[in-house]
Amino acid sequence: MGINKHLATNQSVHFRAGIRNELDIFIKEIGCSRALVLSTPGHADAARDLAEKLGSITVGAFTGAKMHTPVEVTAKALEHAKHVNADCLVSVGGGSTTGLSKAIALHTDLPQIIIPTTYAGSEATPILGQTEDGIKTTIKDDRVLPEIILYDPELVVTLPSHLSVSSGLNAMAHSVEGLYAKDRSDDSTQIAMDGLQYFVSSLPDVLVNPENIKAREDTLRGAWACGTVLGNVGMALHHKLCHTLGGSFDLPHAETHAIILPHAIAYNALAVPDLLEPLGAMLNNRDTGKAVWEFAKSLGAPLSLGELGMKEGDINLAVDIAVTNPYWNPREITRDGIHQLLRNAWAGSVPE
Repeated sequence: MGINKHLATNQSVHFRAGIRNELDIFIKEIGCSRALVLSTPGHADAARDLAEKLGSITVGAFTGAKMHTPVEVTAKALEHAKHVNADCLVSVGGGSTTGLSKAIALHTDLPQIIIPTTYAGSEATPILGQTEDGIKTTIKDDRVLPEIILYDPELVVTLPSHLSVSSGLNAMAHSVEGLYAKDRSDDSTQIAMDGLQYFVSSLPDVLVNPENIKAREDTLRGAWACGTVLGNVGMALHHKLCHTLGGSFDLPHAETHAIILPHAIAYNALAVPDLLEPLGAMLNNRDTGKAVWEFAKSLGAPLSLGELGMKEGDINLAVDIAVTNPYWNPREITRDGIHQLLRNAWAGSVPE
């Protein structure tokens, strides 16, 4: 299976086991010598170890990246980057760390090298999502597009099964919405299908053998493809709902995407069944929303927002936020429709 690269940007993208060990070469190639390594607190030890291995071409690590990229964390990181006079950024981790790197780059235009440890895919986009006063918003700016991505499958073999699944479904959501985006093209549709096929084929293999390097590399190729779609076409209902739930209720990013995806598909399938049919065919079920729900269930993915800690009483507030300034969507956004969608997702019910 190949990847259609007509949508590829001028990013330098590399897939190879062990490529993280060549990081110093990439830093020097872009003319830098004072790299600041970024991570979440959970990856702090790995970030510090990497900074130590880089030796004199690093100025240390900032390990305070946080989910949904709060602006107050970005402010602290910016202050730190300026204090140590960093001339480039190295992000090691998932979407939270990539988000912080992008936020710093937005204000400083520092070059970025991203080393993903999940399948978030945001490293392939010029999009930054950030949270302020409980509201998550997104901007699109070429300054936040990372210059280099190093996909090392050895770094995701230790990604726990439940995170592999939720992160993979999160990536798939980018391609799903690309299938019915109003600015979709033949190229974006093809790369969206490539990305979906990589995950449909490789995620079950990853669960059977997490150390399967070929399957892990395929999931990373899927992440890149899905992220490329995200960066090239507009997103719709699914992403609006996930931004609402993440920014306003602090629900975990990947798990929220995994839960909402089949319900958003079912909602929009009533308007654009032909555009979603290829995904249903890939999963051997013409009811695409149910097909994705069953695929997620077979992988042990979370199915209920309630299980993530969302209160039933929060549904009405979530609906209020979601229907305010909605993203373009192929099916009309109605309060009753979104309320039913979120109630099903909260309960973990089969999509209607």
